[in-house]
Parts: sequence; C-alpha cells; structure tokens
Amino acid sequence: MEISARNTFKGTVKEIVTGSVNDEITLEIAPGVEVTAVITKTSAESLGLKEGKEAYAIIKASDVMVSVD
Repeated sequence: MEISARNTFKGTVKEIVTGSVNDEITLEIAPGVEVTAVITKTSAESLGLKEGKEAYAIIKASDVMVSVD
C-alpha cells in the first residue's frame, strides 16, 4: 500500500469500544503512546480489526496546534 499522507504510524490495536453505529479504536503506536480514532462499525468489520492486530493510524490534517502551560 502506498499513501500520500505523511503522518502514518504503525501500531497494535489495544482496545475496541463498539457502539451502535461507530467503533472507537485505540492503537498503541509506541510503549505508552496511544492514538484513538472513531470509525464506522462497518469499516472496523471490513478491516477485520481485533485487539492485538497490527494496524496503521493515518493522520491527514490541514492544521496541527501546539500548546504549553
């Protein structure tokens, strides 16, 4: 697979919270570093997502904000 998005992170599915329409997928991309995405239930099923399976977080955004206290 090739993709134009530059922010691609390989990880492992850590948790899936199933909803009636959408699923919340949490990937661990490094020890203690997690990314969570909300995708349709149909997409999660089509991808065969299960806890422990490898997957990619692909982030395509026009803006990234940085903040400090």
